[in-house]
Amino acid sequence: MTTEPMQDAEPGLEPGDSRIDEVEALKAEVEQLRAESLLERADLDNQRKRLARELDLARRFANERLLAELLPLFDSMEAGLAAAPQTDPLREGLELTLRQLHRIAESNGLTEVAPQPGDSFDPERHQAISTTQDEGVPPGAVAQLFQKGYVLNERLLRPALVVVARHD
Repeated sequence: MTTEPMQDAEPGLEPGDSRIDEVEALKAEVEQLRAESLLERADLDNQRKRLARELDLARRFANERLLAELLPLFDSMEAGLAAAPQTDPLREGLELTLRQLHRIAESNGLTEVAPQPGDSFDPERHQAISTTQDEGVPPGAVAQLFQKGYVLNERLLRPALVVVARHD
């Protein structure tokens, strides 16, 4: 009677040999180490991606504080222009300065939120400070802009202050 060697057995080893058990244990350990290595590699890859996202956010919003501090300056300059007579010789310089400031702010991701009368009220970007009777504006729409709002790279920096139309 011939016995066929086990398919899993190593050459030169007999079934029941303690070396077979040792080989099997080593194979299991190698598989476990391979699985741990894959998990650690995936974890490192996830960490790298998370750090890249955080770095991108830090770059996009690095100027947030500075731009937020400039918003009252925009408001003041625009109010000064609205009050200044058209014949004032300083008006042209003030308009040029304001345009340059807006251009610099826009190149850094800042955009205005300036709804016009009749535009839909957007609670994500507008803050209602009052309501008013206005027959020319649909109910729930912006009737008047009180103060412009601003968005920095799609993140609301300051909501636009608006008066909303109502009909009784």
